[in-house]
Amino acid sequence: RVFQLQEKTGMTVIQNEMLIQRPVDRVFEFATTPGRWPLWHPSSLGVEGAVDHSLGVGERCTESFRVAGRGEQVVWTVVEREAPITWAIDGRIVGRRNGGVIRYRLTPRDEFTHFEQTFTYETPGLLFRLLNRLLFRRRESAEAVSRLKAVLERE
Repeated sequence: RVFQLQEKTGMTVIQNEMLIQRPVDRVFEFATTPGRWPLWHPSSLGVEGAVDHSLGVGERCTESFRVAGRGEQVVWTVVEREAPITWAIDGRIVGRRNGGVIRYRLTPRDEFTHFEQTFTYETPGLLFRLLNRLLFRRRESAEAVSRLKAVLERE
């Protein structure tokens, strides 16, 4: 697993990578099906809308989540899909602001898949940047990728 964080001009970029012992098609289908997110992402409480299949460009779902003890909802729209290699969603937090962009890149490696998740979001203001640095930034994203690996490799 690799973690990178870049803070620049009010943006945070979190990147995590993991080698998963499953075929690339299986990893892609599982990770891009919103109904499965609560199984592996620690902040995901539930998902509504298009949740039972791997989403295509333009499809949407609404996710309830909790980060740093705060519950909210985000509407995700698929903005990129090239199965089984890339997939990206753009989020809008209900009633507030942009939620960020999550991008998956998958690379087949023999019986493994190299899975890379990148989360890019705004960090407006000094207080939010400090809280971001101290509380949120890497824990949940890294834990999510580790859980994805564990869930898929148990199947």
